[in-house]
Amino acid sequence: MNSNQSLSSLFNSQQQNLDEVKNTIANERKEKLIKLKNAIVAMEMEILKALHNDLRKSEFEATFSELIPVYTEIKFAIKNLDRWMKPKKVSSEIQNILAKNRLYYEPKGVCLIISPWNYPFQLMIAPLVSAIAAGNCCILKPSEISYHTSVVLKKLIDKVFNDNEVALIEGDSTVATELLKLPFDHIFYTGSTVIGKVIMEAAAKNLSSVTLELGGKSPAIITNDVEIKKVAEKIMWAKFLNAGQTCIAPDYILIHESIEKEFISACKISLENQLPDLKKINYDDTDYPKIVSKKHFERIKNLIESAISDGANSELPLFFDEKNLTIFPVILSSLNDKSKVMEEEIFGPVLPIITFMTLKDATNQVKNKPKALAMYIFSNSEKDVDFLLSTTTAGGTVVNDLLIQFAEVNLPFGGVNNSGIGSSHGYYGFKTFSHERAVIFQSKINFTSQIFPPYKGKEKILKLMKRFM
Repeated sequence: MNSNQSLSSLFNSQQQNLDEVKNTIANERKEKLIKLKNAIVAMEMEILKALHNDLRKSEFEATFSELIPVYTEIKFAIKNLDRWMKPKKVSSEIQNILAKNRLYYEPKGVCLIISPWNYPFQLMIAPLVSAIAAGNCCILKPSEISYHTSVVLKKLIDKVFNDNEVALIEGDSTVATELLKLPFDHIFYTGSTVIGKVIMEAAAKNLSSVTLELGGKSPAIITNDVEIKKVAEKIMWAKFLNAGQTCIAPDYILIHESIEKEFISACKISLENQLPDLKKINYDDTDYPKIVSKKHFERIKNLIESAISDGANSELPLFFDEKNLTIFPVILSSLNDKSKVMEEEIFGPVLPIITFMTLKDATNQVKNKPKALAMYIFSNSEKDVDFLLSTTTAGGTVVNDLLIQFAEVNLPFGGVNNSGIGSSHGYYGFKTFSHERAVIFQSKINFTSQIFPPYKGKEKILKLMKRFM
């Protein structure tokens, strides 16, 4: 299905099937989700093996970061779908006092979901769950970089769905480019900000609505009243999960200058405790993933070397294994503000540490960068937390922890401006793939006729209406 003609034919077949899919009731959609879950369960070992081949994820890490979030999305959708699909009552204003207002949730239509390579299973299937719950047809385009997972995803989708409802297309960026020429009703993209702009430009030509889950430089701000050991443990886990290839990982630390040295020492101890087998010759015996490709390996290595040449200190011994695409965790201090590592999203196992004297200094650092997908605040002062929340903007924020926002299906997940457009997860994912259709049922008592022309002598009607304004 790599020719332009076959892509168009596939798209047309989904358009022709859309009415049937659109008019499914809640139980029919739930049956599809159950079938999808059962297929995932049956293929778990294949999925885990593919994730290990692509990113050297351990079975434990792949299960809790890729499979469990998908199972959570499916369970939550099944539990709540009847309520989500039910038309919502909305109050009426004086002009339509006897009318009944309702919101109907109807599917967007034929949707395109483009997923990245860093969490290649979860970031494809989780939005698909929302799209199915909302009653859409979908074409899926996974990243060609995470090849092994793409192959397993293809097998999974073909097992569960007919092509005229959900189909997965493999291929490189040229395939994605051809797909973007088609007039999709909605495009859901997860990936870099640079490609997000390309997606949005392509979508504009067909006036397709978009959801963009991007990234950026997500800060973690640490005030001087925290329990440093606990904070260090949390940050080391969150930063070096998936070897730092996580869009909501803390991209850099802003820490009060009085506790910087103690924090760095605590980070070193935490890393030794969390990754005791890191220096084994056989990396398959470790809990530490690899960099996804040689291209990304070289990009991260260049960022590190450039920062050090600009005057940064590496707080840990540097180790690069190009053959096995492995870069050991890197902590940088004494950074130059103009260093490249502080200007672009790192997306790798590199943690820059910047100090501040006042919270205003910290917020100025944040505000000088594009709005982040995530922001993390570590503080025991309610006043300081309130100040940081009120003077900064981010897609989402966690106080005294990291990454847990992604697993919370009761809250929307998404960015703002450079870090994204729209939101997903749970009800918010259902809404993303739905059109909120406003419907008014007018009363048989026709008040509207009172404002038909001629208007002479009807001034009292306007005065009466104004009394309720």
